[in-house]
Amino acid sequence: MQKTAEANSPPKFYQVLLQQDLLEGWVVIKEWGNQGSSGRVKREHFDTRDAAEQALMQTRDAQVSRGYHVVFVQGTYV
Repeated sequence: MQKTAEANSPPKFYQVLLQQDLLEGWVVIKEWGNQGSSGRVKREHFDTRDAAEQALMQTRDAQVSRGYHVVFVQGTYV
């Protein structure tokens, strides 16, 4: 997701990924920051894919409500 530049700040990005871990759980990886920077990363572990997908969609919806626009989607959810 991207957010356009405002008066005194550069454009921002927010990336959310869903990934299976090696212990049969699921991880939601969130990365955000100013475009052109390495950003910050947070990982959240979930026992089931359904719980992880729900967290991913809640994160997406929260960022869209903050002004971010979805620019790329891979998978079945938009």
